[in-house]
Amino acid sequence: MFDYLANPTRFLKLAGIIQPVAWGVFALSVCAGLYTAFLSSPADYQQGETVRIMYIHVPAAWMALTGYLMMAVAAFFFLVWKHPLADIGSRAMALPGAGFALITLITGSFWGRPMWGTWWVWDARLTSMLILFFLYIGYIALADGFNRKERGSKAGAILLLVGVINLPVIKFSVDWWNTLHQGASIIRMGGPSVDPSMLTPLFLMALAMLSWFVAITILRMRTLLNERRMEAITHRQGTGSDA
Repeated sequence: MFDYLANPTRFLKLAGIIQPVAWGVFALSVCAGLYTAFLSSPADYQQGETVRIMYIHVPAAWMALTGYLMMAVAAFFFLVWKHPLADIGSRAMALPGAGFALITLITGSFWGRPMWGTWWVWDARLTSMLILFFLYIGYIALADGFNRKERGSKAGAILLLVGVINLPVIKFSVDWWNTLHQGASIIRMGGPSVDPSMLTPLFLMALAMLSWFVAITILRMRTLLNERRMEAITHRQGTGSDA
């Protein structure tokens, strides 16, 4: 399967099918998600209207973690099998993934001010999420920090694989340490403890963010593939003229 998709022509053919579907799912889910999140869902009995921040914050956090994990998987395939498309995939996912991490931090601060009385605390989950954002930024800087793309790609892939250790820290930090964050309320033994009226907008917004991430990643991969093709053509032309 991965060898099949590693071929740029086959990938572009499949991407041409997936991308418009992803945009369509995004358009429908974001409209439904925003309506249910901000208009039809009830206020929380403890958090009041502030709970609506969670409909952006939580799905963004899920996508920040998912995006990094997908980048790390692509980095593994690049280091082991030297698939250029895997490197392009990591590069394409980096910027939207970093955006989700930043949204998570910002919305978390907006929620924390009325709930905790402060914009920021060095809570285990907050700190590990900040580290994830820095890992995204570090990868982007490292991947583009060399004159030869191959060196930047290899260094960036190694950073991605090392940074994977931070993902379980983010997930289980509320269980391992005494933090201000509550424990798991959705993905847990016994099922979610959140009311369905609040689960619906949460999952709709998560679907909207996921479909947007897929569509944007494909768009960025197409752009990067075209850039590399142009660089290869320019290099061949320059080599031919030198000869």
